[in-house]
This record gives sequence, structure tokens and C-alpha cells, in this order.
Amino acid sequence: MILLMCNEVNAKKYKVNDVIENQFVMNKKFKLNLPEGKWTVVRSHGDFYYGLVSKIYVLVRLENNYVVESIEIAEMKTAGIYENIVNQAIYEAIFKNKYDGCYERPEYFVVEVYKKGSTHNCLVIDHSDVHKDFFTPDDPEISNAGIKKWIKENNIQLPRVGLSSFHAYFSRLAAGKWYLMQYGIDPKILNAPKNKFISEETSEYHKNNISNYPEHQKIMQKWVSISAKRHIEFENIIKMIERHKLDLSALLPSTSVSTKNLSSDILDQINKLNDLYKSGVLTKDEFEKAKKKILN
Repeated sequence: MILLMCNEVNAKKYKVNDVIENQFVMNKKFKLNLPEGKWTVVRSHGDFYYGLVSKIYVLVRLENNYVVESIEIAEMKTAGIYENIVNQAIYEAIFKNKYDGCYERPEYFVVEVYKKGSTHNCLVIDHSDVHKDFFTPDDPEISNAGIKKWIKENNIQLPRVGLSSFHAYFSRLAAGKWYLMQYGIDPKILNAPKNKFISEETSEYHKNNISNYPEHQKIMQKWVSISAKRHIEFENIIKMIERHKLDLSALLPSTSVSTKNLSSDILDQINKLNDLYKSGVLTKDEFEKAKKKILN
């Protein structure tokens, strides 16, 4: 999604080809814990446009020059700058973009959104034909020129099928900052079965097809749970206003409690218990008793 077309300058914190582990620091208030492994910066982009300041980074995790995971992280500071015009531009980018956005589309598996006035909190989970989306996207304004150059120079290979999650938050009540993140993975890292179909419409992961492919359905359910946990972490990192948070409890199958009003510490404890239960360390009865004790 292209947010703003303006002159590009290098962002100061990270440079292309920098390698990061453990944590990505956008600024002192926005620190993102990275999935395990070494992450390479493939885009470092900063804009200053009539008082609007934005930073965009793209990170990838490689295995033998093959992209297995990617993260795009963006922050735009809009406080006090042409507020009505900026509010409308952000609204149209998120809710009126005919190619992608925070609204129901046939290819989206999950859409969860809070919207009131100029405020939005959005989570979208879907699948993609990676080569088409990257090299010949439907949106003509997307070029990916810098990343394409990096891929060619470094002989990098992309997966054909991907799973992704999109996370966005904007509110004038939160200093007018617009935060966006997008995760992408090759489903093979979740031990997914092979795909016979590549296109977005025919993919085994498409919500209209997935019931015919139970093994792919299990992988998508796992990805939905991972993405929901990440969105909760995203909400906590940026200290989102409580009433703007999403209730994602339905996307976390082993927890029947509402996530909206729980502290990050409690959620971390429940998620750790959930991992122990799924790995077989805890029985269902032990898991439920331990969860009840934490909640009490």
C-alpha cells in the first residue's frame, strides 16, 4: 500500500544490508521483538513532506538466499499538520483503496476493525501469489524498484505462495501517529504441505477453497493465531488507547477469554501456557486450571 508519494531520503537508524537480530527499534517508544533469526534490511526510506514525517523499513529473513519471512514497518507523524486533509487521505488509503484495504474482500481470510471518526485499528489476514503481487501488482503506483534491484544484485529467490498479516492504527488521540506493519511468510516454515495452485483465486488458502484442503486449513488456523498474538503485541507496543483495541479472543482457539482488557503480562503468561499445552507438556485440564489461576 503506497501511503505518500514524495522525495525519498535515507532513514538514519538502519541502512540497506544491515543485519538485525532480536529487536527492531523504530524509536525509543516503538521497539519490536523480531522472530528468531537474522534479518536483513532491504528498504530504508524516510520522507519529510510539508511537515509530515514518515519512516518505512522492510526486513527479510533469508535461508540460502531464499526469502522465508518479511516484515514491513512504517510510522507517520501527522500531529498538527493539515489535519482534515491528512485524515481524509488516511481514510481513503485504508478504506477506499480499490486494490487493498481494511474492508471485506473475497481473498481476505480475516478482517477485524475498529473505526470511529478518524480513528482506526485494523487487522487483515490473507494469502498471496507472491510473484504477482511483487513483480506485477494490480496497483500501478506500487513499483518496489529499490527492492527489485536488491533482489537482482543478490540473486534472491521469492516463494510463490505466501501468508500475510496487515496491522494498522491511527488516532488523533494518540499524538496523530499512523502505525503500519505487514508480516509475510512462506507457509513452509509452518510445515505446510505443497501447493498445487498458485494464483490468489485458486489457492488452497483462499477462504472459498480451504475447506477442501484440511491440511492447508490447519496451517491457516495456525497463522491466524500467530497474527492475532502479534496484533495484541502491536497494540501494547504503541500503547494503544484501551477502547480502540480489538477483541481477538475468537482468533485464539485455546483461550476463551476476551483479549481486549487484559494486560500484556497476563496475555504473555496465557500465550506461554497455550504453547505448553499445544506441545503436549500440559494436559487440557492442567492448562485450564493454570489459565484460571492467572485470570483470577
